[in-house]
Amino acid sequence: MKSIKVFCPGSVANISCGFDILGLCLDNIGDEIIVTQTKKKGIELDVCGEYIVTKDINKNAASVSALALLKSFKHIDFGFHITVNKKIKPGSGIGSSAASSAGSVFAINELLKRPFTNKELIPFAAEGEYACTNSYHADNITAVLLGGITLVRSNKEFDVVKLKTPLQLFVTIIHPQIEIKTSDSRIIVQRKIEISKLTEQASNLGAFISALYNEDYEMISRCIKDIIVEPYRSEIIPEFNNLKKIALESGSIGFGISGSGPSMFSLSKGPKIANDVKINLEKHLQKKNIKYKSYVSIVNDRGIKII
Repeated sequence: MKSIKVFCPGSVANISCGFDILGLCLDNIGDEIIVTQTKKKGIELDVCGEYIVTKDINKNAASVSALALLKSFKHIDFGFHITVNKKIKPGSGIGSSAASSAGSVFAINELLKRPFTNKELIPFAAEGEYACTNSYHADNITAVLLGGITLVRSNKEFDVVKLKTPLQLFVTIIHPQIEIKTSDSRIIVQRKIEISKLTEQASNLGAFISALYNEDYEMISRCIKDIIVEPYRSEIIPEFNNLKKIALESGSIGFGISGSGPSMFSLSKGPKIANDVKINLEKHLQKKNIKYKSYVSIVNDRGIKII
């Protein structure tokens, strides 16, 4: 019986200046998925772990993406059993559905001796994302499948680029223990954008990419701005403005909403500052009696992996 176990990392989408465009892969936060080849055709699904998600194979991100992958093969006379050990809270803003979506197709592809590259798996994983969020966006799944920091040129063609990651770039994640559904958070985002704001956001995105390649941390700090989405989404995240102020005063070079929230991310140069930011943010949340989880992570350049 063929079986494989994979670690499916969490991720940060948008990175403030790249709404639905940029993704960043985390290292020590993620789900685990076990996929076993079965004699019975089709997909079977089990779910366990800290968080409860649907076991409906037509609604669960892992099974939906797996079914999409199987449809690409004309003749397969066997199936797969998927067990999702859910360690990323749904609605957390750190890529819960993306981890499941990418994990199942990656594992099945490995068992089939890699007929697809990880990049070619993106359209299949995107089906799992759509099942959970009702939109096709590949920022999280590209980061998980390719690792590092990724840019999605088109969510229709899934044309993606893996960017350079500065070696001393560290990420602090603060996750208030509330849930914000991606589909709900998209409703509050304005559909019409002023040209001047669009220009400023595009300038920040372009300069951010340049700063990554030049390892220019000062430029990165000037680019981590979101004048389009953050003003609206921040209103539903407890203490966001105060936490942002504390992070920046603690040495963070950039602070923003991770994906749809409520998780927030901070970028720092080096692990010491990243940990200082974490400690100071924790102190504030404790004073406000807000339950949270927190992490410090490198940027995971490898992405999803067999364990």
